[in-house]
Order: sequence, then structure tokens, then C-alpha cells
Amino acid sequence: MISRVSAATLYGIEAIKVDVEVDISVGLPSFNIVGLPETSVKESRERVRAAIKNAGFEFPNDRITVNLAPADVRKEGASFDLPIALGILASTGTIKQTALDGYLVSGELSLDGSIKPTRGVLSMAILAGREGLETIIVPLENSPEGAVVRNVRVHGAGHLLDIVHFLKGEKNLDQYVPTDSGPRIGGQAEGLNFSDIRGQSQAKRALEIAASGAHNLLMIGPPGSGKTMLARRLPTILPQLSYDEAIETTKIHSIAGLTNKDVYLITEKPFRAPHHTISDAGLIGGGHVPKPGEISLAHNGVLFLDEFPEFKRNVLDALRQPLEDGSVVISRVTHTVAYPARFMLVAAMNPCPCGYYGDSRRACICTGAQIHRYRSKISGPLLDRIDIQIEVPPVTIRELSMETNEETSEKIRERVEAARGAQEERFNGKPIYANAQMPARSIKKYCAINESARQLLERAVEKFGLSPRAYHRVLKVARTIADLEGKGHIEEPHVAEAIQNRVLDKRMIG
Repeated sequence: MISRVSAATLYGIEAIKVDVEVDISVGLPSFNIVGLPETSVKESRERVRAAIKNAGFEFPNDRITVNLAPADVRKEGASFDLPIALGILASTGTIKQTALDGYLVSGELSLDGSIKPTRGVLSMAILAGREGLETIIVPLENSPEGAVVRNVRVHGAGHLLDIVHFLKGEKNLDQYVPTDSGPRIGGQAEGLNFSDIRGQSQAKRALEIAASGAHNLLMIGPPGSGKTMLARRLPTILPQLSYDEAIETTKIHSIAGLTNKDVYLITEKPFRAPHHTISDAGLIGGGHVPKPGEISLAHNGVLFLDEFPEFKRNVLDALRQPLEDGSVVISRVTHTVAYPARFMLVAAMNPCPCGYYGDSRRACICTGAQIHRYRSKISGPLLDRIDIQIEVPPVTIRELSMETNEETSEKIRERVEAARGAQEERFNGKPIYANAQMPARSIKKYCAINESARQLLERAVEKFGLSPRAYHRVLKVARTIADLEGKGHIEEPHVAEAIQNRVLDKRMIG
């Protein structure tokens, strides 16, 4: 008897429907899985066999063939354990085939029949809704994640027996009601506020501009000047994710296995801060079975690279294409996977290897050659893609000890959201969500400047040797500064401030 169970496999951040077909026929005892299965899927045979026996059912001593269709799509992961087990039970008559109709099933089985959580349940729930399957059965721990999809019912199960009894109509499974709110992943901004920072008014202003236009930012300053402190508070002034952005961001984290029953929907901008020893595959994504890297986990949020020049040169240069395209394509011999990677890059670096070049309090011990070698680790094309480059000077003891009423993140966020609102209205109907994403044609349309501002910008280009890309990025930053002030047109002071925020270009020329 042939049975069919609907399941899914992951391809990038999307799920693809897979029909698990099980045929049990008379012949020598065997258990074969076909349909381009990876090793983890082939190993399902032993898990499924043990789970069925230990759940109290008889495992058929016949020829078992499991086909995963379509056969030309590679299947990977342990999420096929549960649909294969249910297919075998349906083929033996333990449960009826009609009871499985309309369900999409996913889950990894333990040897005792209990069900372990799996990756990518959110993508599978979205697939189920798109395919007209009204209900999914998933591991209990993954149920809240699947329930964020509004048009799909989610049943959570903790054991194979629970599902069999449910399909026989003998008991109910826990059902989760769809919701569009949930805890923020990691809680990395919990308790952080811009009011914690004393002084650094110029750096705060630069972060506000960056947040308002989604601009990339580089902070240069000696150790202890507050670069990391500033970067970690950036998410507190960013607008919250929309529902669609939250779903897209959560899908990536779900595929990476970073969601659970407590963190099932990301509602605030993610903040990722990988160590400088990270490999290019860890940052960009990759592996034998491609997985999303840090730049994709930072999608719709912030990627913070501390000790910027300490990252390997090839790792930093790999950022160039994702910064332009907002996505990364990972190619393998058998398939190609694309992951979204639209993030704000925030980087921090010392002015020299010892960290004290230009510091009036401590003498720098680096030679000119060492300083040049240190800075040259960051290529010119990568620097061109960083819109704002600022110096973060050390804070004096007097500034630290003064009792001042520093502006809160909530107050700054109000201005950021107002500027983003102006951009949303400006780019309505276009695939652009902030000034930083403007292509050349939009820059010409929305970043027109008067004669005095044009002359100022031309002098800056000539003096500092700005590339055409850097020229366009100055205009984008000027457009954001004008938005923060509620101005419809870019004026000379806006261009002047944008030029002032290119300090590394000036240093390279100097």
C-alpha cells in the first residue's frame, strides 16, 4: 500500500514542498530512501525504525521504499523523520491515509519516539499557507514560531504516539493561535540607552544620521573612547521592524537554528557582532550545505565589526558585493542559494596599531610604515561603501563626572522615525526603503543641490580625491541630514556636514 505525507525541505530561506511517498511490498526486508537525500536524511532509517518500535507499533518486516518527490531537489536535515514514520504507519494501516490529507508535517525523532525541534519551521508554515495546507504538525518547541503565520493552524506534538492518537481522533494536540508579537532575539539592547553616554555629541549625531538613512558607519578612535558603547546602543534608536520585515528576519534565524519556544519572532532590528577571527564562510555564509552567515543574520539590522582592520583582508573584501546588492549568492556544484543581506555596517577601529595616534594624552609608538600598513588593510573600494567616517575622541574625566541630562534613545528615535517616514513617502512604490539604498538615477532625482552646495562638493572632491561612489554617498548623507531637519531641498550646510563625516578620506590624502 502506498501512502503520501506532505513535508518540506529548505532552499535558502524558502521552503519547498516535498511529497513523502511510502510503499511497502512483499520481498526481502529492506528500507531504502530515494529522491536525492543527504546523509542526515538517509540516517532517518535507523531513527524511524527505533522510534516506531519503541512507541509500541510493529515495524514491517518487508521491502520499504520511501520516495522524496520532486527527485531533482536535494533534501537535507532530520525534519523528514516524522513524515516518513507517519507514512510507514499509514502504509501498514495503523492510521488512515485520509487522516493525513491537508497536513504538512515536520520533525526529528528520538529513538524513544519523542519529537525534537527542527530548523526552518517558519518557512514551512509560510509554504503550507501558500500551498493551501491549512494545518501543520511540528515539534512542540517550534509551535510558537509557526504560529506567527496568520493563515495556518499549528499543532505541536511532543511524541509520535500523540500524533497517532490525534490522527485517529482519540485525543487533541495543542493548537497555537497565530500572533504577530514576540520576544526580541537575544535581548542585546536590553537596558541600553543613549542617555548612558557622556559627551560624544558629534558621534551621537553621526549615529542618528546613520540610523535615519540606513547609512554605513566607521568610527575611528583610541581604546576606551566609547566606540563599542555607541555601536551597541544604535539598535535602540532604529525603527522597529514591520510585520513583513519581522517575518523575513525570523526566517533567516529559524534556518540558522537560532529560534526556540521563547524567541520565536524577532520584532526589533538584529545586532550581530562577530569576532575578528571569523572566516569568510562564517561572515558571508557557506558550507557543504550552505547556511546563512553573519551578514544574513544581520539582515534588516546592524552588523558591527569591532577592530575592523584585524579582520582578514579577504573577509572584508567579501563584504563589498553584499553591501551593494543587499543579498549574497552562494554557489555549489549542484545548486545555488541566495540569502538576503541588507544590513547597516557599523565598524570601529583604532587610528594606529597601538591605538594612540593623535591622542594628546598618550604618545603613539607606531612608525609611519606601521600606521600605513594598518590602515591599508581596509581597501579603498570598501571604504567608498562606508557613507560616514567619524573620529571618536577620548572622553575626559570631567565629562564623565559631570551630571548632565543626556538625550534618551526614545527622543532620538522619534526624529529617526520622522526622517524614515519622509523617505517612505518619497520612495513609495519603489524597492527602496531608505536614502542609503538610492541608485544613481534616484540620486539625480532626489538629491538635487543648489549652485553654492555644488561648488562646495566639487572642491571637496578635488581636494580629497573622492571617487564617484564616495561623491554619491556624500549626496545621500546630505539628503538624510535634510530629512532630519524637515527640509525638502538639500542646502549647503547639509552638504558641508556630510563632507565633514568623511574623515578617513581626508587622512588618506593628508
